[in-house]
Amino acid sequence: FPQQCIELLKRSSLESQKLGLMEEVSCLKLKLENMEEKHIKSAERQHKAELCLYNALLFFLSLKIFLNQNTILLLVYGTCHSAISNNFFLLLLFLFPKGITEKMKDMTNSDLSSVSSGVDSGQQSPVLQENVKNSSICKLWGKMKRTGVLSDDIEPTQFKRGGFRATAGPRLTRTPDSGCSSRAHTPFSKWTTEQVCGWLEDIGLGQYVSLARQWVDSGQTLLSATPQELEKEICIKHPLHRKKLQLSLRAFSYKTMEKYSELDHIWVTRWLDDVGLPQYKDQFYESKVDGRMLQYLTVNDLLFLKVTSQLHHLSIKCAIHVLHVNKFNPNCLRRRPGDENKTSPSEVVQWSNHRVMEWLRSVDLAEYAPNLRGSGVHGGLIILEPRFQSETLAMLLNIPPQKTLLRRHLATNFNSLVGPQAQQEKQEFANASGHAPLTTTAKVRPTKLGFTHFRQLRKLRVDESADYICPMDTGTPPALSGTPKRTYGSFRGISPNLARDSDRLEKAGSKN
Repeated sequence: FPQQCIELLKRSSLESQKLGLMEEVSCLKLKLENMEEKHIKSAERQHKAELCLYNALLFFLSLKIFLNQNTILLLVYGTCHSAISNNFFLLLLFLFPKGITEKMKDMTNSDLSSVSSGVDSGQQSPVLQENVKNSSICKLWGKMKRTGVLSDDIEPTQFKRGGFRATAGPRLTRTPDSGCSSRAHTPFSKWTTEQVCGWLEDIGLGQYVSLARQWVDSGQTLLSATPQELEKEICIKHPLHRKKLQLSLRAFSYKTMEKYSELDHIWVTRWLDDVGLPQYKDQFYESKVDGRMLQYLTVNDLLFLKVTSQLHHLSIKCAIHVLHVNKFNPNCLRRRPGDENKTSPSEVVQWSNHRVMEWLRSVDLAEYAPNLRGSGVHGGLIILEPRFQSETLAMLLNIPPQKTLLRRHLATNFNSLVGPQAQQEKQEFANASGHAPLTTTAKVRPTKLGFTHFRQLRKLRVDESADYICPMDTGTPPALSGTPKRTYGSFRGISPNLARDSDRLEKAGSKN
């Protein structure tokens, strides 16, 4: 009996081992089947990929054969009227740019030769008819050349870095130096009609060239013309265009060329950005205000340009004054931030509007800095205008009056920025009798003239008006009078008319 039990136990263990081995074999069979399926699928994918690659190679080879035989170009050139064909043509250009461009040049040359032969023979060639039908292809070809699709085959002379873009129009494509070689050593009175018309385009008055070509015989015609004749003959009804022309004509009587004559009306629009008045760029550009006109701008001129704010008048006046002192250097204004701990009033007066905003960020007033955009606040206004104080700046920054600590912080940094001398003069001006604080709502009204004054005003020349926004310093230079030279002064000593202009604008603003 015990032996039988032992044998039964051995049989049961062997059977259990047999069952376990059978399970393992079945699992291995399943794994093998899965591996075989994966291998079959990967083989199919590889076969499909090789087939696609083979077809692509055949397609590219066939395209090259067609290109060599001019077949594909003739097909596209003759039947490309839909968006699908245009896209197919673009694909060809991307794949084979050199081949396409060479074939197009050859076909264009052959078309031109055939057209010329057809014209000579007196008959209309079929190639000309085909070109008329396929004008869309020519347009597409021109667009691709302009957008740079064929940049590999463009000659170096077709692109010039720093040149004018294609959308700038003809008003910017003519440079002031074009045509100057033929008229450089010739008096303006002896200039021909074409030379005068070219000069009108150079100074930005190209819209009057067509009428000027019919009326002007030589430069002497413009030199002897009256404002009434200019308005009648070439229809210059814009008062600032007429003033610009008169100032430009008068410049020919100078022996030396002034520095402000090099600043055109496009530079003036960038200058308005620097002084913080970009909202007037369109008006200044349409009126063609250049550096020479800035020298002779009057209060009524600014009112015509829709500049009515008293603060903006003072901003432009101080900015022109900075140009005077720097001899109309186009790069006199400082735009980039520097060392805030080493600033002097002579440097602050040259700050642009953006530079003032950077200073506000450096004194922990970054959240109020964007409020200065379009305010006209720049370094020249801060230093040269005696009525511009920390309260005015706080008003422009929209700092609430109840934030006394913030306003005190601004006043402390403002006083250290302008310096003790300028702060003393500002304080003396504020303590003077009849002082009116500078506000952001004051307006400048035009001066009303009687009929007799109007008749006298029509007889005045452009330089006889005493109402300039920033009169030139006609007094004795400090170096000749024995007084020390002061670059700016709050710094009002450099211009004897600066204080008078402030009083005049103050009275004009108080009338509102």
